[in-house]
Amino acid sequence: MVSLVETIAKSLVEKPDEVVVRQAGEKDGAIIIELKVAPEDMGKVIGRQGRIAKALRTVVKAASQKQNLKVTVEIIS
Repeated sequence: MVSLVETIAKSLVEKPDEVVVRQAGEKDGAIIIELKVAPEDMGKVIGRQGRIAKALRTVVKAASQKQNLKVTVEIIS
């Protein structure tokens, strides 16, 4: 899942070298994946009214359900 989030995020931003994705652990039985991008790229990852962030989470949720996992994506600054 980490590589999926990283691939999608790098295709969205201006500075793909500053994209950092890591598995931060588990909470309530869900794997937490943290996504960090450059401050100027934050708007591109979140999108208008959070649409891109929601779409990213939807793709990850669909992919994780195929593997019977529960995954949460957190975008941090």
